[in-house]
Amino acid sequence: MEVLFPVTEASPFVKVGGLADVAAGLPKALRQLGHNITLVMPRYPQLEERGLLLARRLTPLRLTQGARTYEATVYDARLPSQLNAIFIDIPGLLDRPEPYGTEAADFEDNAPRFAAFSRAIAELALERSPSGAPYDLVHVHDWPTALVPFYVRELAKERSVEAPKTVLTIHNAAHQGQFPKDVLPLLGIDWKHFTVEGIEFYGGINFLKFGVLLADAITTVSPTYASEVLGAPHGEKLEGVLSTRKSVLHGIVNGVDYSVYNPAIDPALVARYDAEDASNKTRCKGALQRELGLTADVERPLMAFVGRVVPQKGVDLLIEALPRLLRATEAQFVLVGDGSDESIEQITNAVSKSGGRAIFVRGPGDAFVHRVFAGADFVIVPSRFEPCGLVQMYAQRYGAVPLVHATGGLVDTVVDCDAKLETGTGFVFDELTVGSLIGAIERAVAARALPQWPMLVRRIMRLDRGWERSARRYEQVYRQIAKS
Repeated sequence: MEVLFPVTEASPFVKVGGLADVAAGLPKALRQLGHNITLVMPRYPQLEERGLLLARRLTPLRLTQGARTYEATVYDARLPSQLNAIFIDIPGLLDRPEPYGTEAADFEDNAPRFAAFSRAIAELALERSPSGAPYDLVHVHDWPTALVPFYVRELAKERSVEAPKTVLTIHNAAHQGQFPKDVLPLLGIDWKHFTVEGIEFYGGINFLKFGVLLADAITTVSPTYASEVLGAPHGEKLEGVLSTRKSVLHGIVNGVDYSVYNPAIDPALVARYDAEDASNKTRCKGALQRELGLTADVERPLMAFVGRVVPQKGVDLLIEALPRLLRATEAQFVLVGDGSDESIEQITNAVSKSGGRAIFVRGPGDAFVHRVFAGADFVIVPSRFEPCGLVQMYAQRYGAVPLVHATGGLVDTVVDCDAKLETGTGFVFDELTVGSLIGAIERAVAARALPQWPMLVRRIMRLDRGWERSARRYEQVYRQIAKS
């Protein structure tokens, strides 16, 4: 199939969250299944800085959004993964280094920004692809591209052509693209669509809601999360709308790109290893301890938290639990991520009282994160909710046992270990409390002393979390709606 795949971030060029890894891995896996995938992104300034060669199309796209007209320059490129890519440049709108903005003014004009991007995608979708065949399908992601199904349908009606099918993937229902209703005329959307059955949402407008109503199929990034969003609180007030589309809602777990996350070939590590011989993981642990300034003692449990320092990720639970964990165990802790200044201050204060047994690293590079996975014995994922989560799957590949809260995709990818470590792929705690988290960590530390521990490490490293299985599930969705 010919598939247009619009995203607002993609590794290694622009990364804010897990969408960037999905945008890098899933299209590549779909291509290996024989589909022609074309990635579409805004033309961020850093693309050429990273060595990407862009070929400018001579004919720009003229986009009319209400009373405003934009001229979008289109660039073609071939990614190192051999995927075709299209980059859209609209000066003043899509040429910012941060996809979603960092200042209040950025957020205020995100509605016209991403509406213009979505309109440009719809124009491209109704053109012919470079291979000469029309696009069969447009696979959009989250609220910034959730207006694409609407624009595709409207343009197809105007031009009396058949509209390509659309799939909307919800990576996190908490982010919906909500704006005041006053911006509606700037989006080229008629007021007749400002209804309960349209884009209206509690007196304002909601991009994600409109996409959910109009897409031919909807996916979330794990089966458990697909069930969770049909009710409160995980539906984030969209549970009613999502329930009306339940028949076309699918949960598909994300995958891992083993050309990037693989300790057997990872250039970031001081020593490489695999499931059949993981002895060099000890060398990686010692090297990480020295790099962080921790006591270089590979017998001590080393626990890591890797993720955004925000309430969703449950980092506040870990901060509250840290003093008791330092008293109850001999473990060392490394916390890695970035977030609001308030959250950073809290985590910095907690670490400063650890007596040198806890380290916080803010805004690390990818290579350092890989070294953390390789050096850690455990990776803690105490998320309040987690649509899929990639950290726990990356940890498993590197032989770091995940310790997770029972929610969303964490349930779908981590099976709680039994007392003898004969079954299971990590440690799971049900209650979202400090006491439950501490209990799970103490259980995990005790389990590490068992003779079966190396077998557990080998078992989780052998898990197949690659993108092929997920890509085949998406392929099924594509073919299902193509026949409808």
